[in-house]
Amino acid sequence: MTNADKNATSASPIMITGATGYVAGWIVKRLLDAGHLMHAPVRDPDNVDKRQHLDALAEHAPGSIRYFAADLLDDGAYDEAMAGCEVVLHTASPFFTNVKNPQQELVDPALKGTQNVLDSVNRTASVKRVVLTSSCAAIYGDNVDVANAPGGVLTEDVWNTSSSLDHNPYQYSKTVAEKKAWAMAEAQNRWQLVVVNPSLVIGPGIRAQATSESFEIVKTLVNGEMKMGAPLVGMGAIDVRDLAEAHYQAAFNPAAHGRNILSAHNTDMLEMAAALEANYGQYPLPRRQLPKFLPWLLGPVTGFSRKFISRNFGYRWKADNSKARRELGLEFRPLRQSLEDMVAQMIDSGQVKRRAA
Repeated sequence: MTNADKNATSASPIMITGATGYVAGWIVKRLLDAGHLMHAPVRDPDNVDKRQHLDALAEHAPGSIRYFAADLLDDGAYDEAMAGCEVVLHTASPFFTNVKNPQQELVDPALKGTQNVLDSVNRTASVKRVVLTSSCAAIYGDNVDVANAPGGVLTEDVWNTSSSLDHNPYQYSKTVAEKKAWAMAEAQNRWQLVVVNPSLVIGPGIRAQATSESFEIVKTLVNGEMKMGAPLVGMGAIDVRDLAEAHYQAAFNPAAHGRNILSAHNTDMLEMAAALEANYGQYPLPRRQLPKFLPWLLGPVTGFSRKFISRNFGYRWKADNSKARRELGLEFRPLRQSLEDMVAQMIDSGQVKRRAA
C-alpha cells in the first residue's frame, strides 16, 4: 500500500474531466480499483458507446462511477458534478497538432476549460486538492530549448517561452492553461494545486480502439512511413499506466506538490523503433538515422516548417524526473514493454495491419 492509498478515502466522490480519454481511462481504473466513487462530467452521458469501457471497469471494481452532462467551455458546467468532491482531476484538453484555427481548436478549450473547472472549484467548498494534467509542452517548445536549459536538462523550474499561436500552438495552449491554473491557485488558500507534466504518453488504451495523437506517432514506426530512416528528434516518453499512477499519487500523496515532470525515458524515434525490433522486426521499422538535410529539403512537402525543423531536428532531449520518483514514489516500465503493448493493441484492433513473423 502506498502513502497515497493510506491517505485516500472513499467517503467523498472524486471528479475527473475527460473521463473517456486515453490517459483518463487508466486513471479511472486506478480510482475504481481503490474503491472510489467517481463523478465523470461528459458531453453526452446518454452515449453508452463512449462510456461502455468505463462501465465495464466499474462492473468489476469496488468503486463506482456516475455521469453528469457538462461541456468544457460552458460556465458553471462542472458545479453539479463537483458537489461534495474533495479531489478534482482535470485531464480534459485537446492533443492534436494538425489544426486550422489554433485559437478555437487548441487555446480556447485548454485555457477556458481550465478556468471553468477552477471557477467551479472556487465555488465548491469541499474541494481540497486539484490535479491538473499539463504537459512537458508547458516546459519547452522546441528541442533547442532543451539544449538552452540550465545544464541542458529540463526541470520543473523551466517554462516554455518559445511557443506562440503561430509557432507550436499546441505547446502554447498547454503553457497558457497551466499558467492560468497557477494564477488562480495562488489567488486563494483553500485548495492545493498539483500539476502533472507528462512527455509523450505511450502504452495501450483501456479501449481496444483507443485514439490519441500518441497512437498516430507510434503508428508511423510500423506502417512504413519511416522505412527510409528516422530523423534525430529527441523526445521523452512515459507509459500511460505509470502516468495514471502518478495522477493517483498527485491526488492523495501528502508529499505531492507543485509541478512534476513525468517522463520515464529520454529517447528518440530510432531508439523506439529498435525497442520493437525483437518482436516486430517483420514490420518496416526505421533502422537508420536520416541526415538533417533531407527533412530540411522535404519539410514543406511533409508539413513541417523549416523553422520547426531547424529548432527540433538534430537535438537530443533530456529531462530530470527525480522529483516525481522521489516524492510520488514512482517506478517506470521499460520502454520496450510500453511500445510492444501499444503496438500489439493496434494490431489486434486493426489500426495496424498484421504481418507474419
